[in-house]
Amino acid sequence: MSEHDTDSPLNRPMASPPVAAGSGRVGDLLFQWETRHLSPWRRHLVRWWRSSRTRTGLVILGVALFSLGAAVTLDPDAREKAAGLEERLREAEDALRAREGELQLAHLELRRMQAIVERAQQHRIPPDLAAAIHDIAVSEGVDPALAFSLVRVESEFTDRAVSSAGAVGLTQVMPGTAFWLQPGLTHADLFERGTNLRLGFRYLRMLLEQYRGDLHLALLAYNRGPNRVDDILRAGGNPANGYSARVRTGLD
Repeated sequence: MSEHDTDSPLNRPMASPPVAAGSGRVGDLLFQWETRHLSPWRRHLVRWWRSSRTRTGLVILGVALFSLGAAVTLDPDAREKAAGLEERLREAEDALRAREGELQLAHLELRRMQAIVERAQQHRIPPDLAAAIHDIAVSEGVDPALAFSLVRVESEFTDRAVSSAGAVGLTQVMPGTAFWLQPGLTHADLFERGTNLRLGFRYLRMLLEQYRGDLHLALLAYNRGPNRVDDILRAGGNPANGYSARVRTGLD
């Protein structure tokens, strides 16, 4: 309906402010309607409600929000649900860390298996022997590559090898040295694969520590004995006899 329609009752003469547009127009129309249809006391009541309803609404909303917050804070069920949610979050985080740990372990195991297979193929030895050399070398703090080279030079990967000097097994450990490293062993124990590898690699690590990481001197001491190497060095000589070079072939 047009605001200039002369048939509209809203255009009849009445005591009202000039006609405005927008929100002012709406207010004018309401004022006109109240003047015609409401008694003075009802108009006063309506005006009071209009002036106070915004404040009242804000107060009601504030009370409602406060009540809701109080309910979440004080309600045991709400606290229990929140605690349960936090617990599930912690469990999810723990599960994720466990999965990451499992993945890292799987990666390490894959690298281990690859190294064992490569060494087995390189030296043409059974995989179980390659696995024993690799794992025991790691447990004794010896580089697996060095361990394989040592066994190759000492015994050519032969479990029952015995030298003219009486050295025994895969690492050609001397019985006296073996019994010193692990009292209570028998001579037959030195032919057991795990025992022989463990003692030979442990002795090599001790020599590396004694010679402060000098692999050349440690290998010479393994072959000739530390006392002999020290005597030659004190006399100003060179203890090299080709053994260190053979073991270190492919390592340098």
